[in-house]
Amino acid sequence: MSMQRIAAPVYALALFAGAVLCAPRAEAHAHLKTQYPAANATMTDAPQALTLTFTEAVEPAFSCLTLTRNDNQQVPTGPIKTDPANADQIIVPFTQPLTAGEYQVAWHVVSVDGHKTQGSYTFSIK
Repeated sequence: MSMQRIAAPVYALALFAGAVLCAPRAEAHAHLKTQYPAANATMTDAPQALTLTFTEAVEPAFSCLTLTRNDNQQVPTGPIKTDPANADQIIVPFTQPLTAGEYQVAWHVVSVDGHKTQGSYTFSIK
């Protein structure tokens, strides 16, 4: 077998390996997967807290959530909490009971890979 015939497959394999090893890492973002209360839900009983679950772990220290009534009054909330066993979920307790009305949840989170995502949704209480 000639050197040229052996060198071609070795060269192709080296190029393939280099492309695989040097390919940029795919980085996901923490997108909202589920929330409680659910988006557009009408609740008969006021929840005690908001629970948002994301597609990957988030950094609570760099994340924020605001709750606003339909009269544009911001509702006070407690600090964002996480469960160490479930770092993709944040829990935001209320400091006072919610009353009947419509509420908007606006959030932004920073995922553990450093990317920020944000969004909002509404729910109401009868």
